[in-house]
Amino acid sequence: METALTIILFIVGFLLLIKGGDWFVDGSVHIAQRFHIPELLIGSTIVAIGTTLPEVMVSSLSAIRGQSATAYGNAIGSVICNAALIAALTIAIRPSSVDRSSYRTSVIFFFGAAVFYIGISYFGNFTRWTGIVLLALFLVYMAVSIRSAVKDSSAKQNDPPDEADIDPQPEGKLWKDILLLVIGAAAIGLGAYLLVNYGKELALWMGVPESVIAITFIALGTSLPELVTAVIALIKGHSALSLGNIIGANLFNLVLVSGAAITISPFDISEATALEAKTIFGRPSSQLVEIPLMMVCMLVLTVPTLLKGKTYRWQGALLLLLYAGFCVYQFI
Repeated sequence: METALTIILFIVGFLLLIKGGDWFVDGSVHIAQRFHIPELLIGSTIVAIGTTLPEVMVSSLSAIRGQSATAYGNAIGSVICNAALIAALTIAIRPSSVDRSSYRTSVIFFFGAAVFYIGISYFGNFTRWTGIVLLALFLVYMAVSIRSAVKDSSAKQNDPPDEADIDPQPEGKLWKDILLLVIGAAAIGLGAYLLVNYGKELALWMGVPESVIAITFIALGTSLPELVTAVIALIKGHSALSLGNIIGANLFNLVLVSGAAITISPFDISEATALEAKTIFGRPSSQLVEIPLMMVCMLVLTVPTLLKGKTYRWQGALLLLLYAGFCVYQFI
């Protein structure tokens, strides 16, 4: 009976993920169309907040229990996974043009936050002031993004209409779109929780080793919201929203997820590096492999796109190769 209930809840989690992602993308696109806001900007703000909320909750609860050091490795790993796996798949399958002005803001804030975060990782400690600075960066980014959205919307309303550029106005009321967005985000979060937790139980029941479960299901749990949103946005033809979600989610992993955990429970960098199983020449793996790889992946993802205003299939292929190499490295 218990096994049957586990299977049912696992299936419910899967269905909630799919339907929640469907509602979440529809609500986001409708809001973008209603206010003439670029999909990439919506993806890097509203959608990115929705997909990172589960991680914010998990990291905050861990911090309350005095385990905020784990957020350090999780943040770096999530950025690598989002850029080199999820965004890479999106780009490899369907390259697209990008609104460079919207994209530029997210990229500048990401690398600014990354330089600060990396500087602390190598030369300092994650004090409460570090967390406050990271949360302040999140607030500044949101303020700049909202100002940009209002400016873009006003400019489009004042410009003479061009039928080729007019977004179709969604039917229904604004509150319905917002409700769709909120319910979709909640369904994704609950679906991910059910899928990961009861998936673990099923894996143990089938005799899968706990070490394999830890690697696969922890990674799956932290990346499921971004993955589901990216896939559904791609299927619906909104690849710009998908890319914006990845850039925004990566920024929020550093400034919102880590910022909240550090502010609640500061930690010494030695606590975080002591949790790492791998060392190279006596140095923690994160400082010699994960952090440099995170920056390389984000440079490959963002620089060509900023220069040319579009993504290329070769970017996705290269990022997937980097991720494959990273996975091999984890098992060496």
